[in-house]
Amino acid sequence: MINIMFSEDLYCWENFQLLMEPKYPWELVQLGNCGSPVKTEKGWLLLTHGVGAMRTYVISAILLDLKNPSLIIGRLDRPLISAEENEREGYVPNVVYTCGFLRNDTSLLIPYALSDSATAFATVPINELLNELIKND
Repeated sequence: MINIMFSEDLYCWENFQLLMEPKYPWELVQLGNCGSPVKTEKGWLLLTHGVGAMRTYVISAILLDLKNPSLIIGRLDRPLISAEENEREGYVPNVVYTCGFLRNDTSLLIPYALSDSATAFATVPINELLNELIKND
């Protein structure tokens, strides 16, 4: 599950509410966020990680409402990044994971770890991702 919290006091965070529960097979074991959201013209873009069968980690995305980020307005129905066949072997097999991403003009730059043994980078056109998110939810 992913929760969200709001506070007027930087040092006091007491109440949280459920933002998202697992929905797809590739996130049924575990679900979490991958760093801070990025503000776009269509909403707050947040990368998520999901863990499915055989402890296979993937990276996906959701889109939150700009004025009320407790509302999900888009969610991918498939992983954005998953380990390819030649990326599956390593210290922890079948894992791709990121702790954040960067906006670079019209693209996202996503650094991610592969099986806890290497690092790779993916680039994703922001508008294509936003259109896919809005279409899918």
